[in-house]
Amino acid sequence: MEVEIVESSVVVPSVVTSKHCIWLSNLDLLFAPRSHTPTITLFRRHISDTNFFCVEILKAALAKALLHFYPLAGRVAVGEDGRLEIQCTGEGVLFVVARSTCTLDVLSDFTPSEEMRQLFVPSSDGNDSMCVMVQVTFFECGGVCLGIATHHGVMDGISALHFINTWSDIARGAEGTVVVSHDRTLLRARTPPTVVFEHFEYQRCNPRRQLSTTMTVKLKLSKDQLNSLKTSTELGSRRRISTFEAVTAYVWRCACKARQLGADQETRLYMPVDVRSRLKPSLPPGYFGNAIVRTSVAVATGEIVSSPLQRTVDQIHDAVVRVADEYIRSIIDLLELMKDIRDIGLGSWQESQNDLWVVSWLQLPVYEADFGWGKPAFMARAQVNNKGMLYILRSPEGDGGGITLMLTLEPENMPRFQKVFTEELDSLKKTPNVRN
Repeated sequence: MEVEIVESSVVVPSVVTSKHCIWLSNLDLLFAPRSHTPTITLFRRHISDTNFFCVEILKAALAKALLHFYPLAGRVAVGEDGRLEIQCTGEGVLFVVARSTCTLDVLSDFTPSEEMRQLFVPSSDGNDSMCVMVQVTFFECGGVCLGIATHHGVMDGISALHFINTWSDIARGAEGTVVVSHDRTLLRARTPPTVVFEHFEYQRCNPRRQLSTTMTVKLKLSKDQLNSLKTSTELGSRRRISTFEAVTAYVWRCACKARQLGADQETRLYMPVDVRSRLKPSLPPGYFGNAIVRTSVAVATGEIVSSPLQRTVDQIHDAVVRVADEYIRSIIDLLELMKDIRDIGLGSWQESQNDLWVVSWLQLPVYEADFGWGKPAFMARAQVNNKGMLYILRSPEGDGGGITLMLTLEPENMPRFQKVFTEELDSLKKTPNVRN
């Protein structure tokens, strides 16, 4: 597959914006070393579409969107106090136009990879300080791949989608009222910092190491398979089990079996939790930045493999529920006391063959970016480097109501995982009312 760059420019806000600096919270600094998060969104062209993904329309709408999200036209830099900040300079956003002689069908079985990022998302090389970079790739069939790199130190997924969906609303003339809050001081540490919980997830500080070889696969759970899985975990439970809880518990167990870990070896599940509505008072609507903290569950592998799935589901539920105001403030204060937050930005879990990190996009509006030519056919990360990483995504509309999983594991363990994953799903289907 070949992609040719035909244009590269910078889009600035449609009106000159104020020049100042925005303080980054400890939760922002935690993600800053990871630089840019690469995503791809695919759009299919319909015969009736005219001016499909017109570059002039996209640029004009982006320039207007940058009035609301003006920090994105600035640069991430070190301030006078030695702390990273956003310098609102109005320099603009990188906008690349590319063409491919292939059809969009070549991405019908898309899985994240280094090649996908290199082809469809602007490179971070030399652009580390940019907040956003965009690439629009036109295919021979008329379809489009929208590749976007967002600086993780500037925004989390919720904020990134807020920006992208506002941009798309403006492009199709449906802007409405845009609510954005840029006050990150709401997440300042307390004086003095007060740590009242252990926060194991933030205490594993390892030196940077070369990431090991990984393999990523895309898996699908149909609506029927998902219902069977949830039914099996709800037996004996007094509450409704969420899709996230059921799927996460199931994949965690399959991963432990595939990795052939010893029964007494510890395995830990890491989960990011959005804190916007969990703080007291809640963060304001449209809070723009990183508002994510980590929580986790640690158990012996033998317990995961042999215990009823319901037990694992309850442990996951408890770990998420404990993320309340005091717990969140305690994390922020712990980060304040650390000499360099970047020491834990990558986390040793990336190099552990025992652990799993799960990110759910189930509640995110990933299919709402309608620029005037219809909603996306598919959206996902362009690349995932970290071993033991699972992304849970809603399947596109018209895909039967199932979900899509993107899982990255060690290459030697992936075939076993796929075998266990499929066989146990088949078993659930045959005996859907038997407790696991």
